[in-house]
Amino acid sequence: MRSTLSKIVAVVTAGAATLALAACGSGDAGASAQKLRVGTLTDAPPSIYLENGTFTGYDNELLRDIAKREGFEVEFVGTEFAGLLAAVASNKFDIGSSTISTTEARKKTVAFSNGYSTGFTTILTKKGASLKDVGAFNGKRLGVVQASVQDDFAGGKVPGANVVRFPDYNAGFAQLKAGSLDGWVVPKDIGQKYIDQNPDVPLEFGYTVETKDTPSAFAVRKDNKELLKKLNDGLAKAVADGTVARLHAQFFKTEPLPKELEKGGPGLPVQNAGV
Repeated sequence: MRSTLSKIVAVVTAGAATLALAACGSGDAGASAQKLRVGTLTDAPPSIYLENGTFTGYDNELLRDIAKREGFEVEFVGTEFAGLLAAVASNKFDIGSSTISTTEARKKTVAFSNGYSTGFTTILTKKGASLKDVGAFNGKRLGVVQASVQDDFAGGKVPGANVVRFPDYNAGFAQLKAGSLDGWVVPKDIGQKYIDQNPDVPLEFGYTVETKDTPSAFAVRKDNKELLKKLNDGLAKAVADGTVARLHAQFFKTEPLPKELEKGGPGLPVQNAGV
């Protein structure tokens, strides 16, 4: 009888322990493994791209680091840039990660984290084309990624250009290589990466302009202030301990790191209207 009772007590005790562990485990998982959907691109190295089935690049590796610091996980989903901000605003994605310049027009749709990079917009041309200023593109076919800052630049700063819009970078590079475009407007780091990877394609940089006044940042819904705070807190820590500097050096071999993002630097604060 005592033996049977002991077995019953043991079973009940073990069951209670199992339930307690399960409850503890599920609570920990809920607290530390919240999975957020991130809209990103597949074809814009070194910032955002797909390599061997894994989303990587400066932007996405930095976001992974921030997520680890702030206790959430990220699930990257490839998408086209033209609809990315609308998808974030409508809750299809929790975060947009795509070297998104923080323009005033875009702040009407989403909120932005503080900035994690600055850069240059450039017009790639065939070598020897002698198209070195915006006026030279009057009447020329100028390619852009639809809804990008480069689209805004081509439409507003290159008078007389015939702007041709593409859904992604690969399509535009292919048309420039084939001779269907006179110029292809891209972030300079993306253009440099393409030149480095395709030495047989005779391309050169034409007109180039710095875009430091609209740093790149992660996009979130305007009402998601908790996530915005986590992104900013994690980014500040990554700047402070030199992680941003390390990742920048890893992915950008020739582009200088803004002084604000050097180890211990003040960062690149972004002011969000109405947030």
